[in-house]
Parts: sequence; C-alpha cells; structure tokens
Amino acid sequence: MDYLNPYMIILVLAGLYMAWNIGANDLANAMGTSVGSGALTLKKVVIVAAFFEFTGAVFFGKRVTTTIAKGIVPLDAIKTIDPHLVVLGMLAAILAAGFWITLATFYNLPVSTTHSIVGAVLGFGIIAAMMDIIAINDIQWSILAKIVASWLISPILGAIIAYIIFLIVRFLFLQRATEPHDVERKFVYLQIMTACYIAFAHGSNDVANAVGPLYAGLNALGAADGGVPIWVLAVGGIGMVIGLATWGYRVIETIGTRITELTPTRGFSAEFATASVVILHSYSSLPISTTHTLVGSVIGVGLAGGLAAVDLSVIGKIVASWITTVPIAALTSAVIFTILLGIGI
Repeated sequence: MDYLNPYMIILVLAGLYMAWNIGANDLANAMGTSVGSGALTLKKVVIVAAFFEFTGAVFFGKRVTTTIAKGIVPLDAIKTIDPHLVVLGMLAAILAAGFWITLATFYNLPVSTTHSIVGAVLGFGIIAAMMDIIAINDIQWSILAKIVASWLISPILGAIIAYIIFLIVRFLFLQRATEPHDVERKFVYLQIMTACYIAFAHGSNDVANAVGPLYAGLNALGAADGGVPIWVLAVGGIGMVIGLATWGYRVIETIGTRITELTPTRGFSAEFATASVVILHSYSSLPISTTHTLVGSVIGVGLAGGLAAVDLSVIGKIVASWITTVPIAALTSAVIFTILLGIGI
C-alpha cells in the first residue's frame, strides 16, 4: 500500500475533516442532554465520548459504513470504468457534506450529518448519470427509500419511547418521592450510564458518515480491498472526539438548554430512547440520523410535561435545517465534483 499516494492523503484528511464536523455537530447532539441536565460537564463528556464513541466506531461501525460506501451509488461499476472518478466523487461528497455541517455548527443548528453525506453521495450519483457514466436507474433508489423512511420513523420512535420512559420514571419515582430533588440526584448516575450508551450507539452508526466515502475512495485506489480497515474506522472515531472537544459546545447549548428544560430524569429518558433506536438501526445496517432521533426524544420528554414546555420556535429552525440539508449537500457535491473533474485533479 502506498501511504504517500497524494489522493490517499487527501482522502484521509477530508475524512478527518468530516469526522471533526460530526463530532462538533452530531456527537454534540448526542451528548447535549447530559450537559443540559447537569449530569456531566463538557470536559467529562469529552472523556466519556473519547472511549465509548471510539469503541462503537471501531467494533460496530462496519455495517453502516458499507451501506454508505456501496449501497446508494454503484461505485463498483464506476470503478471498472475509471477508478479515478470514484476517488473524485467521494472527495466531492465528503467536502460538500463537511462544508454544510461547518456552516450549520457555526449557527448552532443541529443538522443531520447522515442526511448531509447521503445527499452528497446521491449528488455525485446524479451528476455521474447526467454525464452518462452510469444510468439513473443504476442508483439504488430502493435502498435510498429505506434510508429516507428510517429518517421519518426514527424521531417519531424516539419521541414515543422517551415519552413512555419518562412517564414511567415520573410515576414510579418522582410522584412517590417526598424529595423529588433526591431522585434527580440519583438519576445523575443513571444518566452517566446512558451517556456512555448513546456515545457507543452514535459511534456505531455515524462514523460511517465520515469513513464510508473514505473507504470507497481507498477501495478504488486498491488500498482497502479486504473490507473496511480498522484504521479507517479509527480515523473516524478520533476525528469525532476531537470535533466534540474543540467546537461541540455550540450545538450542545441548543440541544441541552433551548428545546425544553432538562433534568437528569428527563435526560436519562431521552438518551436511553435515542441510543436504543440508533443501535437497532446500526444492527440493520441503516444509516439514521442521531440528530433527528435525539431531538425527537427530547421533544417526547418535553411533551410529557405539556406542549408549553417545548420551545416550538427552536424546533421550527431545526426542522427547516433538516429539510434543506439533502438538496444543499447534493447540489454542492455535484458542483465540487464537476470542478475537480474540470481542473484535472
């Protein structure tokens, strides 16, 4: 393997950039409830995430990575025509998704990194079809439909599960306690456990958003023929932890404090629901949005206290950013791929 191959170096750096973005935005979403409820400080969140996020990414991240890398656009068919096209396409997808997430993080918006990379890969596929590299029917629309369906189901499922869990917690513990504050203090320890759980779940699913295209590009270069290398998953895990540590506080503030008031019991309910939904989808190889699922779970917990407990204006901004993510990422990816092809990189 030629580790000094300039294309390989550029792909790895782009993958690290995307992983950093995921840590700053998506991993911050996952850990925001722990900070918002006061269960963990930002410094402790980084320590928890460093271990469990990395573990989830390395040991359980292959399934979704393969779906992102080969399940949407027929990259193997493009590879037989010209491997260089796959490398440029995946580089364009990573950069397009990364630019959009950087912009969203700057404005404290929790967007879906899953939507971003799926949209970006799709954008490359559409422009490849327009250039007659592949046929439009070669794009795996059925798999894409399953992914989109999971995006719709996951926040609803998260909201329902979180709502039910919090109602149970409130009935069994809060309403029967003479001092509810003591119950909340005890739930801090349970929420630390669910923070570990959600970090592992996030790593298992969302690492694919960074290393799926990276793996596909390396495969086209002949550097990853035997499946997803462990070191590629490690690149994603390391990048996400760095992103959380350096810039994650911006989105943590939105998730942890602006949607609804979070206490340890509420945070526990939202995190347990989110992690369970994400792990289920990781096992089924479907890339879902941890962002969507967590926001749905936080809303579910908020609704358990009545609609007035939820800040609908913040939710409106978040949903608007979700709707625009896929088309923006797809268009940006198509433009970047065309430019890279045009300047002969």
